[in-house]
Amino acid sequence: MIDLRLLRDNPDVVRASQVARGDDPALVDQALDADSRRRSALTDFEQMRAEQKSLGKKVAQAQGEEKTALLAHTKQLAEGVKARQKDADDAEAQLKDILYKISNVIEGAPPGGEDDYVVLREEGTIRDFAAEGFTPRDHLELGEGLRAIDTERGAKVSGARFYYLTGIGARLELALLNAAMDQAIQEGFTPVITPTLVRPEIMQGTGFLGAHADEIYRLEADDLYLVGTSEVALAGYHSGEILDLSDGPKRYAGWSACYRREAGSYGKDTRGIIRVHQFHKVEMFSYIDPADAEAEHQRLLGWEEAMLRKCELPYRVIDTAAGDLGSSAARKFDCEAWLPTQERYLELTSTSNCTTFQARRLGVRERVEVDGKTETRTVATLNGTLGTTRWIVAILENHQQPDGSVRVPEGLRPYLGGLEVLEPVAPSAGSSSGASKGSSKVTK
Repeated sequence: MIDLRLLRDNPDVVRASQVARGDDPALVDQALDADSRRRSALTDFEQMRAEQKSLGKKVAQAQGEEKTALLAHTKQLAEGVKARQKDADDAEAQLKDILYKISNVIEGAPPGGEDDYVVLREEGTIRDFAAEGFTPRDHLELGEGLRAIDTERGAKVSGARFYYLTGIGARLELALLNAAMDQAIQEGFTPVITPTLVRPEIMQGTGFLGAHADEIYRLEADDLYLVGTSEVALAGYHSGEILDLSDGPKRYAGWSACYRREAGSYGKDTRGIIRVHQFHKVEMFSYIDPADAEAEHQRLLGWEEAMLRKCELPYRVIDTAAGDLGSSAARKFDCEAWLPTQERYLELTSTSNCTTFQARRLGVRERVEVDGKTETRTVATLNGTLGTTRWIVAILENHQQPDGSVRVPEGLRPYLGGLEVLEPVAPSAGSSSGASKGSSKVTK
């Protein structure tokens, strides 16, 4: 949640952020009203409690009618104390409920909605397939030719938007994610295999149970949620703890399966494995001094771009508009790779600066020295994607060759035993699709 002191001292900043996001600015005034009522009730409570203690001494010394009167007043005070305590508790509960509805305050994000992003730069060279003399195949056609992707059997077993990665498809995903994890380790991240089921308080703490809660799978019988990113489990890893960041940030690279309902996306990217219900991802996550959060955001973006260069993908970097940010992000940069068959850019990575928003909800603090005294303060958290299943889409399409084979980017070759080219395999007799049993041929 946002800093209550910021809300009190600079309510116009929070209102402006709400407006920029397309959220309700009236929540700011509702929160301030609840906070004022809570503080007023607590002040009255403390004054009545002090008077109660003072009366206790007088009652012990009084006699007769004076004592009777004091006892009656004491009883009246006790009822008042109880009432003001309830008022304070009710106002605090209302304040907390309202604060959970207010999104993080944006920091530098451009105004507007989904289509109002700002392109910061374009990197790499987009291939001219016409000049090369052939029409590019899409990733599913290529994947079926390689016997790497099988959406037909995925749908048979699990329903729409599920798939199998088989043979070289499975190896390619492992190569990509292992390359991402190795890069993260080289940059000082601790590798983590995270839980994919989390408690409601952890999911809520990271900001995922707001406007996009319908994207999340929930196991009602166990009151657990399936994560859509290991960011959730990594944010909860240090919940309720006081960290020592004196030697620098704590950085984790989480590898997990991820699950998304894709609610409201019917008809969008239904072909292949662009928008699916289950995938794997390596996610970077940082706990850091809030003063260094902006610089860390640029570092995370740099590491994402380094991974894209390893995969030799043309891409652009966009600054996401305020109205398209998740509730926990103050700013977000996306890297989008070029998708030849659709002649558009496809999001492959996101990195978000969540400032102190998630950590405040989850109670993650650090010890600091202020004027010779040790105090605690809320840390900042940031996250960034370093590799997902979706990258296979861009790799296959951008590195395809006229015969349906696919050149392996040099950065991934060590993770595929030195393979340079993936060659298609003819469907076997009796196969129901191009994604039949076996695996693609490979050449060095």
